[in-house]
Amino acid sequence: MTTHHFTGPTSTHAGRTHSYTLNEAEIDDVLDVVQEFADSGISPVDPDFYRKFERCDELLPPHLLRFLREFRDDPAATVCQVHGFPIDHAVVGPTPDHWERPEGLSATLHSDIYLALCGTALGDPFTWATLQYGRMIQDIFPIRGDEKRESGHGSEGFLSFHTDDAFRTDSADYLLLFGIRNTDVVPTFVAAVRDVDLSDWDRKLLSEPRFHIVPDDEHIRQLELRAPGAPELERAIAMRDRPEPVAVLSDAPDNPRVRLDLPFMRVIDDDPVTVRALARLRMELDRVRRPLVAAAGTLLILDNRSVAHARDSFTARYDGTDRWLRKIIVSRDLGADGADPTDRVRF
Repeated sequence: MTTHHFTGPTSTHAGRTHSYTLNEAEIDDVLDVVQEFADSGISPVDPDFYRKFERCDELLPPHLLRFLREFRDDPAATVCQVHGFPIDHAVVGPTPDHWERPEGLSATLHSDIYLALCGTALGDPFTWATLQYGRMIQDIFPIRGDEKRESGHGSEGFLSFHTDDAFRTDSADYLLLFGIRNTDVVPTFVAAVRDVDLSDWDRKLLSEPRFHIVPDDEHIRQLELRAPGAPELERAIAMRDRPEPVAVLSDAPDNPRVRLDLPFMRVIDDDPVTVRALARLRMELDRVRRPLVAAAGTLLILDNRSVAHARDSFTARYDGTDRWLRKIIVSRDLGADGADPTDRVRF
């Protein structure tokens, strides 16, 4: 029987995680479906995959599909995990040295298809033209020389709390992280903003447009190195140099939303009262955080609008055994802002 559990409602939502584990029959069914898509010759790294197979999520096992849609439709849900997809490390091979991966992307094709199917159950997968050549599914692993960077390729420092692409008003609704390898059990820390304890005054300050959030380094650095004439680079630099004032918190107090990227944001005019409010939010995120591990074969899904996440430091070995995740981002509705919903690569 499929095991899936939901921690029952409590007086707060702290520690509330949806979890689902594939049973053997479901694994067999998923692998059959994945192989059919693999035989099509179109990789889910390519936007054409989602144009051709628009409702591919409906081929997931029915209980898993219902689980993912119930998570999507539950306004109180912030995090979920799906366990049990098999990873054959002999096929996957060693953790790559760089996301450019001259050896190609075929090693993760089957798990990428599975990741794409689950992402489509939540909404519309998309990507940014500024990152990893605009691939729909991207790599997260340590890169030599980036140890101290505040990015998914760093390792030596604690990756501070953030929501993905907080500088964008149209950032992802969901962030999906799939474990290819994580033998060191490096945790992803999650902190739901509804769990923090802030004064009404601090909430008021954080809900006003008192902050500038700029693109993280990767959005600009990758294009500066590989496509210095790209129009996306010009737009990213403009967002960095002329950011619009934004609020950190929004919506109702009982269902708050958050935009946060601590290393890449500042309080406008360094207003000391607002600086202290942001510091108290950071301390509260540390207090309520809980570790979740994207182990090999585990899919971790975060509501990017209501949960901040961070990553613990670790020592990279660069010997093919380092932590390796694959990532996809999803919008609940790509056409909600009036843009072309078939345009999967944006900036």
